[in-house]
Amino acid sequence: MAALQYYDVILKPVITEKSMAGMSEKKYTFLVNPEANKTQIKEAVEKMFEGTKVAKVNTLNANGKKKRRGMTIGFTAKTKKAIVQLTDDSKDIEIFQGL
Repeated sequence: MAALQYYDVILKPVITEKSMAGMSEKKYTFLVNPEANKTQIKEAVEKMFEGTKVAKVNTLNANGKKKRRGMTIGFTAKTKKAIVQLTDDSKDIEIFQGL
């Protein structure tokens, strides 16, 4: 498989009540590519959002749910979330402002 580019790593932000509460501590939650590792996620956040400096990255893997249609059994796609902690001196991420 080809190497992931930084714009392929972060898919979209996760907007939930829990993720919004973490913003006060400079923790931002993103849905990321399941193949991405913590180093790639850190580099992608620092390149995509100017003035940000990542302190640490926590990741969660969620397996797909079992679905069936008649006798056929399948699974939904697996997902991966990343909770990114920014340093105290870094700028906030603008896409989360005003929510």
